[in-house]
Amino acid sequence: MSADIHIGDLADFTAEQSKERSARNLAAASLRFGSLIAFAVILTVFSLTAPYFLSIGNIGNVLGQSAISGVLAIGLTIVLVAGGANVVTGGIDLSLAANMGLSAAVYATVTQLGYNDPVAVAASLLTGLAIGTVNAAAVVFAGIVPLLATLAVMNVVAGLELVLTQNTVVPASTHFLTVLSASDALGIPVLAYVLLGFTAVVTAIVQYTPLGLRLYAIGEFPDAARAAGLPLKRLLAGAFLASGLCGGIAGILSVSYLSGSTTGSSEMLLPVVVTALLGAVFSRRLVPTITGTLLSALLVGFLVNGFQLLNLSSTLVSGVQGILILIVVSTTTLLRKREI
Repeated sequence: MSADIHIGDLADFTAEQSKERSARNLAAASLRFGSLIAFAVILTVFSLTAPYFLSIGNIGNVLGQSAISGVLAIGLTIVLVAGGANVVTGGIDLSLAANMGLSAAVYATVTQLGYNDPVAVAASLLTGLAIGTVNAAAVVFAGIVPLLATLAVMNVVAGLELVLTQNTVVPASTHFLTVLSASDALGIPVLAYVLLGFTAVVTAIVQYTPLGLRLYAIGEFPDAARAAGLPLKRLLAGAFLASGLCGGIAGILSVSYLSGSTTGSSEMLLPVVVTALLGAVFSRRLVPTITGTLLSALLVGFLVNGFQLLNLSSTLVSGVQGILILIVVSTTTLLRKREI
């Protein structure tokens, strides 16, 4: 009799778990497909109300405009993958926008001093890597929470940019920058191809190699990864270095797009965070992916572009981005708590 009761309890518990899992999968699928539907609705509304919204030239323009924020968001996505998607205790890099600003300033300053493009590119990339190294040291070796560590680094880097540029525009004009800022015969900017190519390379590494699988393992299942003998600290430090390198690359793209180094790079932080966090809803398991981040970058890019074509206030874009962060973070957090 007692055995029958225990077997019945176990069956009820298993059935309840199965229902809970089905409900969670349904909620995740609804969020994912709902995001895709929202994307389609946004495109439809703007195509009907904004002139030339779906023209090839405008689509290429959106891709080009999204290149800088997209590269930065991909860098942040790598940190989210390796550190965990919890923005408070997991992986986050708030210094990326400031990293881009300082890297751009270094590039423009080096060219102003008479050095050629290879030297300027190397200086910009090394600047980004140096910032990534500081973040890695603060988080991995000093044990500071990433949110606080990268926030402190952000302020230091922003201060260094102001010192280097004296809070002024530093113009830059070289052959390499001219090529990057050009467009093809269809009017599609070279920066659009840079974004797509960069996304393809990082996607191949993060999502289809053993290294990428290890990054996901330490981010989602750190205890299991530690038990399996994975070098958690080394992999997490590598993620911050990769993020820093993305900041350096974005700095070069920024100089080509703006014909120099300009102030106000901190304004890029909110769009970058929105893009990286929103990218998780385009994945099957609500985890950060590089392809999801690209879709998110395009969604944000088309949203901003549509507002511009309709002559709507840019403050509305910031409000929408803030709402997107609240919705995505709260929804994914609730779903993960139910899974736990």
